[in-house]
Amino acid sequence: MFGRRFTLFKLLGFEVRLDASWLILAVLITWTLAVGVFPFYYPGLARGTYWWMGAAGSLLLFGSIVAHELCHSVVAKRYGIPMRGITLFVFGGVAEMDEEPPTAKSEFLMAIAGPIASVILGFLFYAIVHSIRGRAPVELVGVLAYLARINWILAAFNMIPAFPLDGGRVLRSILWNYTGDLRRATQTAAKISNGFAIALIVYAALQLLFGAVASAIWWFLIGMFLRSVAKASYEQVLVNSALHGEPVSRFMNTDLRTVPPGISIEELVKGHMYRYHHRMFPVLEDSERLKGCVSAEQVKTVPREQWQTHTVAEIVKPCTPENTITPETDSADALRLMQRSHTNRLMVVEDGRLVAIVSLKDLMDFLAMKLDLHEPPALRAA
Repeated sequence: MFGRRFTLFKLLGFEVRLDASWLILAVLITWTLAVGVFPFYYPGLARGTYWWMGAAGSLLLFGSIVAHELCHSVVAKRYGIPMRGITLFVFGGVAEMDEEPPTAKSEFLMAIAGPIASVILGFLFYAIVHSIRGRAPVELVGVLAYLARINWILAAFNMIPAFPLDGGRVLRSILWNYTGDLRRATQTAAKISNGFAIALIVYAALQLLFGAVASAIWWFLIGMFLRSVAKASYEQVLVNSALHGEPVSRFMNTDLRTVPPGISIEELVKGHMYRYHHRMFPVLEDSERLKGCVSAEQVKTVPREQWQTHTVAEIVKPCTPENTITPETDSADALRLMQRSHTNRLMVVEDGRLVAIVSLKDLMDFLAMKLDLHEPPALRAA
């Protein structure tokens, strides 16, 4: 979903990150406010004034979206839902969860928290505008009035029942509570979201016919985005429901291929990575003790011409909870760990001893077999 991301700051224990695509939105908002909105509502000001008003409005909208997503994250944390942080990107912001909410109630409260925050912010800015109008500079009043309106619009847009917008999550929580089946509720919410996405795409086509090219492109992109994320969200729930409750011991690969720490990086690449097509290998010391792992990413830190003169021991990565699991680890948790740590293989360790390797291919093969044999079990509401 995202491109390159930058961590801006940490707030209440949550990392706030900026996707590079947000810069596109910031420029578009600033330009729209400076060229269209503020000159229409507040004519007669200097051109430069409109531009700093636009920049201020864009910056404060950034803060409003952070507050919106922060409220999602705080409620999620209250219900024990692991959060990776908050990311702002071209279509707004998202509070990134490591797993689905445990109950329909927790999903409802988490989803509704963001729009409530936006409504409150809108009334707060409106109250400030009402109290300072006629006494404060018109430029300040204009920016704050815009923030009141845009926060209400943000709340209304997010409450559209299109998954995974907040309204779609509220809808899913209601369906989940009624049916007791998270997978079925997600499927229904995703279908409704797909309908909204198609409606937006049709609306974009109509806008294009009437000559509103910029508006048409924007609504078309939002429609395509909703279609793709709704489908991805349903597939993610389908995968989790099929893997949940299945320990990795059911399919882990005990045919171990390891490397000693003393070999050169050249030998590692040519004799092991090229031969067995694995991007990660466990490193065993004295043929028994697990020293860590070595991956293609670590190899790339050493210049190609120095591979013969450097050994695996110099680049080995120690064993950590990010690259090791136990045989009893839930398969869904193993998949989330792979996604979070950007790896496709994990070492299975028991009592400090390497017993197996689990790869992303192993997980997907097991998943495909399970889905082929029978429907994944329903996730019941608590």
